[in-house]
Amino acid sequence: MSARPPVLAHWSGWLATGFGVGLSPHVPGTVGSVAALLPWFALRELPLFGYLLVVLLVFGLGTWAAGQVIARIGREDPGMVVIDEFVGLWIALILLPDGWLWLLAGLLVFRVFDILKPWPVSWADRRLKGGFGAMADDVLAGLYALLVLQIAAALLA
Repeated sequence: MSARPPVLAHWSGWLATGFGVGLSPHVPGTVGSVAALLPWFALRELPLFGYLLVVLLVFGLGTWAAGQVIARIGREDPGMVVIDEFVGLWIALILLPDGWLWLLAGLLVFRVFDILKPWPVSWADRRLKGGFGAMADDVLAGLYALLVLQIAAALLA
């Protein structure tokens, strides 16, 4: 049996890594985004105010937890930190129309913006540091994805 990775020695590591999914050896950001769908199924049942409150709370806790991991390992925005993917995807999926195709589109559009990093996502990724920096670029990618999804929903309604 292998020992627990050092980053998981404190609950901040558990939160920052999305309860360990960020330790995936392959595409941890995508794995984190897919894992973020599990709590989203409960989150989407909340009224909009409650949904936004949870997103804001997880953003705050995630900023702290990511900062703790970054300080512990000495590397800015490490791939293992995926709580930012949770928050970014949850922003993208705000008021998402019902249906699996919309859910898949939301996941894909968010990942595209998170990977390609159009301005100001790229600016935030390069300039902002620590836990806030780790979270900020995914929040911006989530906002871009939200905009695209809501325009698509309005055009297809």
